[in-house]
Amino acid sequence: MSDPLANQAHYTAGDIEPIDYIKAQGWFPAFACGNIVKYVTRYPHKNGVEDLRKAKVYLDWLIEHEGGK
Repeated sequence: MSDPLANQAHYTAGDIEPIDYIKAQGWFPAFACGNIVKYVTRYPHKNGVEDLRKAKVYLDWLIEHEGGK
């Protein structure tokens, strides 16, 4: 299964990817949790399984981030 958030040009257009800036500011755990909640709660009404896949990407990133502690 591919990462639905990977390699999208609008994320890499600037000098720093937004996700890297968020991590550098220490905001990543809250950001990831917010996106997990967003995608899980909207999946039955908007994009179905695709939204669940996006939630999983954020959950996997959060697990990886927290695993380094």
